[in-house]
Amino acid sequence: MVAGELVQELHSGAPDDITVMKKIPEPEGDTERCAEPRYVAAAEEAPEGAQEKDVPPVEEREAMLPNGGREDEEEEKHGARLETKLYLRRFAVLAVFSLYSLSNAFQWIQYSIISNVFMHYYGVTSDKVDLLSICYMVTYVPLIFPATWLLDRKGLRLTALLGAGLNCAGAWMKCASVSQDRFGVTVGAQVICSMSQVFILGLPSRVASVWFGPKEVSTACAVAVLGNQLGTAIGFLLPPVLVPNTPDDPELTGHNISIMFYGTAALSTALFFLTVLVISDRPPLPPSHAQAVLPDSPGEDYSFKQSLVNLLKNKAFVLLLVSYGIMTGSYYSVSTLLNQMIMACYENQELNAGRIGLTLVVAGMVGSVLCGLWLDYTKTYKMTTLTVYFLSFLGMIVFTFTLNLDNILLVFFTAGALGFFMTGYLPLGFEFGVEITYPESEGTSSGLLNAFAQLFGIIFTLIQGQLTHRNPLFGNLFLCAWISLGILLTAFIKSDLKRHNVNMEAENNRLEALPTSCPEDCPPGEKTNRDKLETSVSFSRETSL
Repeated sequence: MVAGELVQELHSGAPDDITVMKKIPEPEGDTERCAEPRYVAAAEEAPEGAQEKDVPPVEEREAMLPNGGREDEEEEKHGARLETKLYLRRFAVLAVFSLYSLSNAFQWIQYSIISNVFMHYYGVTSDKVDLLSICYMVTYVPLIFPATWLLDRKGLRLTALLGAGLNCAGAWMKCASVSQDRFGVTVGAQVICSMSQVFILGLPSRVASVWFGPKEVSTACAVAVLGNQLGTAIGFLLPPVLVPNTPDDPELTGHNISIMFYGTAALSTALFFLTVLVISDRPPLPPSHAQAVLPDSPGEDYSFKQSLVNLLKNKAFVLLLVSYGIMTGSYYSVSTLLNQMIMACYENQELNAGRIGLTLVVAGMVGSVLCGLWLDYTKTYKMTTLTVYFLSFLGMIVFTFTLNLDNILLVFFTAGALGFFMTGYLPLGFEFGVEITYPESEGTSSGLLNAFAQLFGIIFTLIQGQLTHRNPLFGNLFLCAWISLGILLTAFIKSDLKRHNVNMEAENNRLEALPTSCPEDCPPGEKTNRDKLETSVSFSRETSL
């Protein structure tokens, strides 16, 4: 069923900017017109055959598109139209992806939030329990490159199936690790789950771009990221409830752990079968003009290596890589070590530690959705990203200096404020990266962003963990210093919204470009009663600070 239909025609000579047309007052009775201008009305308003064959030269930006924009010329020669449609199935694809991303995020954090329980059950130190979270970050960095290549070459469906399948396999392997002498088995199961994450974290921007229209793409990306955040929130909430701390009864602890593991495995299996049924590479017709001008699959001359080189030569994207890595790595570190920070300041507060983590993530989910809606409405990517980054820094400062004030309710509030901005930043980075790197693959840009996030997450978790053992204040101040550096890097990012420009061109290709003065063959003194073109308003770059 079709939820909406949009028919667009591509003009290779359409201007980059939106043209503001202003009426020129003319004397009454002046009815003579100048010769017909070079540009004519849009195809849907003009009679058949009324369009002229001459078109303006190809723009520099069109030359950046695949095949140098030659698809546009072919479309014009044959009088064809580029058709776009929105399908209701896009919501099912988004829902299934978000749910199995939720399951994977839950399995990431389920050990760390009750680290003291697993320490007593398996007889290991806190460092080894932290490794169960860090392994998610360690496996991501080397595997992201083959995973991104697979996404670009084989498409969304195969990548999604691998992510859901490995997540399911790791969940069932955990069920076999419920014994005090099988810590190695649970490590192996967690490694398999961490491998599935490689095929999950880079997909939100791809799902949004391939299935959703230009007015909803940022919101869709935020919802896709929100599924992962919701899984983290549930991972903070349920494990302390399902597996209470019973150090004197290891059999009861093992029974409780089994309930948690089997429940996760059953859910992961159901989501794997839903992935098989629902997710496909792309809809029959593209959802936006920016997707319509891209090929359905990479051409024979496509080079993944060259795509990486192009991204790393993009100075704005390199700055975004580092700043995104700092912010997201800080989020991973805080999430991993939250239980230890709370337990260091408040004794016997395992349940509240999980609830504080839940508050942090749920507030971040609200922030993610609001930021996505704001981007779809304003397209002010850099200003929004910079503002949220600065507010995350303020939230981290407040959380740091209120953690040890012996007021647990205050910690709930400050953690919520921190999560609202810090977690709300995640979809902003994805969408900003896609904008400034278009037409490069969304999977490649998102994969690099996640790789840097995992790399910083490993470094920050290890260093902050050592500092937290001495005093949680030192570890949090360490993160504050890095986040302040991220603010400076974000301020230097040049905002060139390439994907947005292509969609704006498509929306405005029906505007009639008219001459501002009479052609040479017009007799002197005669005026045109057409509209005069004034200076155009460009949306290609945001206003700088």
